[in-house]
Amino acid sequence: MNLTTKYMGLELKNPIVASAGPLSETVDGVRRLEEAGAAAVVMFSLFEEQLQMDAASLEWQLTSNTESFAEALTYFPQLSDYRVGPEQYLEILHAAAQQVQIPVIGSLNGISAAGWVEYAKKMQEAGARGIELNLYYLPTDPKRSALAVEKHKVEIVRQVKAAVTVPVAVKLSPFFTSLASLARKLKRAGADALVLFNRFYQPDFDIEDLTVSPTLHLSTADEIRVPLRWIAILRGQLRLSLAATTGVQTSTEVVKYLLAGADVVMTTSALLRHGPGYIATLLSGLEQWMAAKEYRSVKQMRGAMNLKNVADPTAFERANYIKILEKYKNEYSLKA
Repeated sequence: MNLTTKYMGLELKNPIVASAGPLSETVDGVRRLEEAGAAAVVMFSLFEEQLQMDAASLEWQLTSNTESFAEALTYFPQLSDYRVGPEQYLEILHAAAQQVQIPVIGSLNGISAAGWVEYAKKMQEAGARGIELNLYYLPTDPKRSALAVEKHKVEIVRQVKAAVTVPVAVKLSPFFTSLASLARKLKRAGADALVLFNRFYQPDFDIEDLTVSPTLHLSTADEIRVPLRWIAILRGQLRLSLAATTGVQTSTEVVKYLLAGADVVMTTSALLRHGPGYIATLLSGLEQWMAAKEYRSVKQMRGAMNLKNVADPTAFERANYIKILEKYKNEYSLKA
């Protein structure tokens, strides 16, 4: 069984990639993921706020005897909120890249270009085989148009690509008016891959303390449907790599994503639930399914159920929408 695949130009031994998360916060963690069978590892994210705080702290030290702005430092999260600083991140990345055989991919999380170009170059110098730009941003300014938001993202990608020679992936959310159009613009800006999709962490309200409570729930298999649909739509229309993430709990989700057209399938939640060794379970389940369906390679099955042969994907989606409504209407009428 040939499980090899290619992701943003990188030759990988199989399609399972450990996505950014706590398991890659240490060199030992990256090594454990490799031993478990991961084909590549995306390092935990370096946040834009860390870069800004690092620069602001240095500026405060240099100007503390002149017109100080120490109060500005309170705008950032506490330093203790981060496990490591920017320089420590690069040290871990360098050590991990030296000690494992699989590609290690750096991760930058933010929305502005400030500091990103510099640290993308530093990640490359530290040994990163690729860079993942996690464009985690929720537009809240009503005066800023959707076009302006998209242009900003495209410009970030263009600047980073101009600064590095390693491949660059862009992690997006699904909340765009015309995702296919944005994907095309990102490709033209130089993006080598898209990672679909980013999970926004949804805050909750504590009505006793009247505070906003950050909440984190690991993903479930039900969340696969939005990225599954968009990977099926984009595969065949754009010549760039596609990574699927969110909702991977069993080998069933791995199979579905590959059939839709994903080059790799990323997971963190399943590995946090079951441990790094669960990668072997995912791969075993994939191989068993491929054998049962007589697929000899991942390349052969990739995209077998995408929409590239449909003249009008919109009509295809609307037809299925109508079928779903009719199905539930009939079931409800029978129960009534």
